[in-house]
Amino acid sequence: MNLPNALTVMRILLVPVMVFALAQETGTGDVVAAFVFWLASVTDWFDGWLARRSDLITNFGKLADPIADKLLVIGALVMLVSVDRVAAWVAVVVIGRELAVTLTRAVAAQQGEVIAAAWLGKVKTSFQILVILLLILISPVPAWLDVLVYAMVAITLWSGVDYFLGLRRTMAADRTPAA
Repeated sequence: MNLPNALTVMRILLVPVMVFALAQETGTGDVVAAFVFWLASVTDWFDGWLARRSDLITNFGKLADPIADKLLVIGALVMLVSVDRVAAWVAVVVIGRELAVTLTRAVAAQQGEVIAAAWLGKVKTSFQILVILLLILISPVPAWLDVLVYAMVAITLWSGVDYFLGLRRTMAADRTPAA
């Protein structure tokens, strides 16, 4: 267990804290949930940076880090639906994309295919974090935040299509015989 992996485990353990705080449906609960969500998001960036910089990349981290990310986003979105701050279809689209990409990435990895995170995936993640954080903090949800939610859905779908097209190109290139 190294520091990046410990941060990943901490992020997983913060998800129920965030969920519980959001379930309280109070201003204080929202602030606690927002802080926990922000802290978990920052540790996601920091543990990846630290693992790469210090050559502390492990198989555990490769597996647990994306799971922690998905648990954080899924937990927040499910709770935001339950407290009526985001439509269920938004959560279904975002969660569906995350699960489809994660499952496909796992299958591709078993076949020796690795698709690195593209810039659009990083933009998607950053935008999701921003919008989810705002949804936790601001209630009732104003019209301008609804516009950001629609933009988040569009970016999420765009990045999913980009991922699958990239996978398709990689697999096609692998099938092309070397000259």
